[in-house]
Amino acid sequence: MSGRYLQYGKAGILITRNITNSSIIRAGATATSTSTTSSFKKVTPTPTTASTTLKGYNTTLNSSLKGKVLQENTNASTIENLPSRNENDIDWTKSWYGIGMKPFVESIQEKLLQPLEANDIEIKPDGLLYLPEIKYRRILNKAFGAGGWGLVPRSETIVTSSLVTREYGLICNGQLVGVARGEQDYFNDTGIPTATEGCKSNALMRCCKDLGIGSELWDPVFIKKYKETQCIDKFVEHIATKKKKKIWLRKDRKVEYPYK
Repeated sequence: MSGRYLQYGKAGILITRNITNSSIIRAGATATSTSTTSSFKKVTPTPTTASTTLKGYNTTLNSSLKGKVLQENTNASTIENLPSRNENDIDWTKSWYGIGMKPFVESIQEKLLQPLEANDIEIKPDGLLYLPEIKYRRILNKAFGAGGWGLVPRSETIVTSSLVTREYGLICNGQLVGVARGEQDYFNDTGIPTATEGCKSNALMRCCKDLGIGSELWDPVFIKKYKETQCIDKFVEHIATKKKKKIWLRKDRKVEYPYK
């Protein structure tokens, strides 16, 4: 059996080994055809497509999700073409201005990191704790004032057969503080407008993690204690399918449709 294969030797030098005669030829060198002694010179290896390209790493998010870009501006093909107010504006679709530049004043940090009220926290039937999106907005308004913060898109809106996704950046007091990708499911085309808004809200909640808002919701100790003191798990029956399952709910809430 004869043949050749590629491998990397010491110091990342690309070598080619011939199986029949065990001769080694370094990239960029001239060598004898069948002799075990080869003449070669050391050169810097040139990466080839075969040795550097990994399957799946050269695809875009759009092609991976098999979605289409939602065209929102008929006068501009991409978000980068949207007009700017003046030449000194920061292009928030690309800029990282403000990341890690300076901390906010202590009074703002106290408002951002203020412990959550038990009544503000909700629990999903599967036991996941969460803070409603509107309460994130209230905390931001309290800390920075209405108009002191904003959410800007950093990519186009991608729409698949069941999902809307877009990346956003959170700007507070003129500096970027967080970037996150939002997502929202939808069930038919008429639900796309609502899904785009839900996608924005989802991105906002994810960006707020970088400010420490609602950090308790990712703390295992807090989660366990909250469930023990504020929540209860019950076995319920689905009204339509008659299937039984266990769900979580707050102690001050009642089982609601479609369960009983």
